[in-house]
Amino acid sequence: MSTTTIRIDEQLKERVAAAAERTGKTAHAFIVDAIARTVEQAEEEEEWDRVADARWAKVLATGRTVPWDEAKAYVEATARGEQPKPPATRASKVRSKPAKR
Repeated sequence: MSTTTIRIDEQLKERVAAAAERTGKTAHAFIVDAIARTVEQAEEEEEWDRVADARWAKVLATGRTVPWDEAKAYVEATARGEQPKPPATRASKVRSKPAKR
């Protein structure tokens, strides 16, 4: 395990110490946990962006999408515990390049 030095102002240091005490952790453990959670969040956001980019590329390549009202109805029904049939994709007007003016 390596050591890293960080500089934080006194007010933040006091807040970290107080928060750590409330959670029953040392300030060190509290900071390490906070860093780990932040890294996990950044990794999840990166994966989210990767999936979104791949899906957008598929839309551009195929020109097929699901209308918003059908997608919304499907998600709402699923949230209610129903098992609706997924909406079908259909040709859309999505273009890979902006229309010329």
